[in-house]
Amino acid sequence: MVDIIYKDESYKMLGACFEVYKEKGCGFLEPVYQESLEPENNKNEIRVARKLRASSGA
Repeated sequence: MVDIIYKDESYKMLGACFEVYKEKGCGFLEPVYQESLEPENNKNEIRVARKLRASSGA
């Protein structure tokens, strides 16, 4: 069995994901879940960096 290094943080993050899943259900694209997770993360004091777009280099 593998030990989880950040148990409390992992528990909070999974809880936030399950709350969003209970609210939204399945079948949406990633951006819908990403947007829905933001307020849930804030409520649970989970700090995350937003996904950045890659530049085209042009």
